Amino acid sequence: MTYARGDFETLARMPSWVTSARPETLEDVAFLSGAALNHLHLVLQHDEVPQGLLRVRLALRAAEACVAFSSRPERIAELRDAIAFLQPGDSPGPAGEIYVTWRRAIERPISAKALARALPDVEAEQIEMWLDTGLGAPVARAALVLQAVLEDRPRDPTAALILADAALAQALGRNHVVPLFSLGLKRGDLRKTGEDLRLACHRGVVAALAVAMREVTDLSRSVARLREIAPKLRARGADEAIALFLTRDALAPAALTSLRSDRAARRFCDRLVDLGVVRELTGRATFRLYGV
Repeated sequence: MTYARGDFETLARMPSWVTSARPETLEDVAFLSGAALNHLHLVLQHDEVPQGLLRVRLALRAAEACVAFSSRPERIAELRDAIAFLQPGDSPGPAGEIYVTWRRAIERPISAKALARALPDVEAEQIEMWLDTGLGAPVARAALVLQAVLEDRPRDPTAALILADAALAQALGRNHVVPLFSLGLKRGDLRKTGEDLRLACHRGVVAALAVAMREVTDLSRSVARLREIAPKLRARGADEAIALFLTRDALAPAALTSLRSDRAARRFCDRLVDLGVVRELTGRATFRLYGV
């Protein structure tokens, strides 16, 4: 479904009565989280939303949160560097591994096999058992999965949060993991159980959806501008390069192999920046990264 730009941005804005309310009871918080998830469902139906790029951007934010949960100092800039300049055989480091895990988790349709690829030290059969733990409404089901994984792997919040998001997505009838819980939960929430954890998860969903909707608005606006100027780009290999920008959070010019040379790729990226459709993300003079 296609909307005018202004109409879509109005639609994507989370209703203020959802984000400004301060409920105390589980029943009230559950109502608000349900409203927030329904809003997300409606927004994601529209063609303006770059689904894959949105999942990638949310995965980066989720990785940053999980790195912080493990008391490491790396943030988004360092995570981007860890992956963008990784050479075959190199290790991305502990923080980079968390980012790689999240990226793998959101790439493929949800299945125990796909999630085991993202979590290589966990057997697919174990993943199936955890996902079967969750019963009931979507957020309650995800909270049960989160608690079950944390009880078995208390030092692996990344796996627990990925599988909680997978359980939520399955309960909502979605095919891919959309990172949410890590964006809204606090470190202390991961020590809660039972009703306290369910309450935290409902509140976390509302907080996460506010973040997700800002990303939806920002990315859809940027992608619309990029698609508008794409037909005007005459460089050989431009179409393939634009396609990469629509699926990656950050790109080094060297990744644009469809262009004739590294120099041509750098000039292409700088032109996109001049046109206002791509941003340079590092602020550096060298080893630059670009993204919509």
